[in-house]
Amino acid sequence: MGLASRALLFAALMAAIVVALPPAPSWPNQTVYEIAFGNTWRIAGASMIAYFCGAFVNSYVLAKMKVASAGRNMSARFVASTVAGEAIDSALFYPLAFYNSGIMPNELVATLVISQFVTKTLVEIAFLPVTTRIVTALKRAENEDAFDRDTDFNPFRV
Repeated sequence: MGLASRALLFAALMAAIVVALPPAPSWPNQTVYEIAFGNTWRIAGASMIAYFCGAFVNSYVLAKMKVASAGRNMSARFVASTVAGEAIDSALFYPLAFYNSGIMPNELVATLVISQFVTKTLVEIAFLPVTTRIVTALKRAENEDAFDRDTDFNPFRV
């Protein structure tokens, strides 16, 4: 388990403990506090699931497109894999984290999915010139350009 996953689990645990502690007698906002922090476990879990699935799809699409295109069209591969990965990430994270959570109306979840997907994809496109230059420089410096022709992409294989 990576550092980010451990940090998310720690945050969820601490939020659960803090919400379970009795509030100060003069604290008027316990209900709001419980809604905001009581869902930390959902947000942490949704984040880990969505990141794993989205990153897997991104890597899979990128690798398969590289083999199919014989290593050409790097920019198109980067954009297509980002679209696929961010679509999965957004489609999983926001409903898992916020649907029926009490934090926001359920009607806004779909809007959030779409707006975040579009925003994250546009950021990738905006940074594409920098990304392609860095990747090209690294490939040249390392004299390496791997193709995942025989890679087993089964994420559950141990």
